[in-house]
This record gives sequence, structure tokens and C-alpha cells, in this order.
Amino acid sequence: MIPYFSWTSIMVGPFSFQVWGIFVALGFLFAAFMAGKLAKHRGLSSHIIYDLTIWMVLAGMIGGRLGHVLFYDFQYYLASPLEIFAIWHGGLSIFGGLIACAIVGLWFLRHRQVNVWQYADIAIFGLPFGIVVGRLGCFLIHDHPGTATHFFLGVQYPGSVVRHDFGLYEMLNGAGMAVVFLWLARKKAKTGTFAGVFSLWYGLFRLLTDGWRLADVRYFGLTPGQYLGIILAILGLWLLWITKRRKK
Repeated sequence: MIPYFSWTSIMVGPFSFQVWGIFVALGFLFAAFMAGKLAKHRGLSSHIIYDLTIWMVLAGMIGGRLGHVLFYDFQYYLASPLEIFAIWHGGLSIFGGLIACAIVGLWFLRHRQVNVWQYADIAIFGLPFGIVVGRLGCFLIHDHPGTATHFFLGVQYPGSVVRHDFGLYEMLNGAGMAVVFLWLARKKAKTGTFAGVFSLWYGLFRLLTDGWRLADVRYFGLTPGQYLGIILAILGLWLLWITKRRKK
């Protein structure tokens, strides 16, 4: 088991900065950096990727917050609407962020009149790297505790209860996907492969593991993440199918 430790804030003079927010921001930057490198390698513009990232940060924060408010704790925010804006307290849904980023990203790339399919796939290449860093922040504040477990990667929470910790699991899952993406990039995988693999992989991960989450709301026995995981997995299969049929 892993001993419990927590790091929630950093004091700089009279100012307090939330560790979780810092790592989320660093995750966006790392994802953009890796995607930008691949864009250069493929002879595309890294500047478009960096411009896209700015829009992704805004869309991810707004969409992630709305996803959390609407699907995870709507009654609480209905009673305390000002808390909707208190993102420093945590509470972002990665699926809400992904949906918002997809919508805004497609609009941005069409507006720039570039090959949407190529640039979208490159942007998705950076996602696992960003997840590793961003979810490290979640692990450090332990905002996604799970059910009790004897699993060797369980974290011994206060009260001597060993629990699944989904900040840790998400970070490790992102690391595994990042390694596979680097391998696919070296193999010069077809455009669309990263989008398909990410959707299928991450969708199945959430579908299979979200049942162990402790605090997530359930709708007919499944969490919001599991429902969206099903949709994402189906989307991933479809993307891989059409990618395989497309000429390189």
C-alpha cells in the first residue's frame, strides 16, 4: 500500500496557490509541447497547436466545470449558485472538458482553414501527457477517493482505511497511454489513430474502473463517467475503423 500524504497549496509571500490548479495548468502546457513537437515532425505548424491550446484551456475549464455542476452535484450548486464559480475548490469533469474542447477545437481549426483531421489527431496525441501531469495534482490532494481495497496500489487514508485513489490510477493510465502513443508516432501511424486509440482506451478505462469511485453520483447504477465511457469507447471503435479504411 501507499502511505497517505497531501500537498494542497503553495505559499508565496502572502499569496496561496492551489497545487491542483498549478498541475492542471502544467498539464495543458506539457500536452501542447508534445503535440507541437509532433506537428513539426509531420511538417505542420506548431503555432496552430499552441494557438489551439489557448482555446482548449478556456473550453476545458468552462466545459469541465459545467460537466461537474450538471452531472455530479447539481442539487448542491442549485442551492449555492455562487459556488459554481469557485473552481479553486476543485471540481472539474474531464468528460465535460473533452466535449467542450472537441466543439471549440473543431470550430477553431475550421476557422483557420487547415486540415481539421490532421491537427485534431496531433492535438489528441498530447492528451495522455497532459493527463499524467494534471492527475498528479489530483493525487496530491486526493480528491478522487475510491472504495476500500487490498490492492497493492491502494492508499492508506486517514482512519487506517486503504482505498483506491483515482488520481493515482488516472496518472498511471495516462503514462501507459503516453508510452503507446510515442511508439505509434515512431511507427508513423495513420492520421486518426491517436483519436481512435485515446477514445477507446480512455472510454474503457472509465467504464471498468468508475464503479470503485466512492463519492460519484449514480444514475441507474452507473456513474456519469461510465455512461460517457461507453459513448467514448464506441466512438473510438468507429474512428479506428474509418482510419483503417482510409489510405495512408
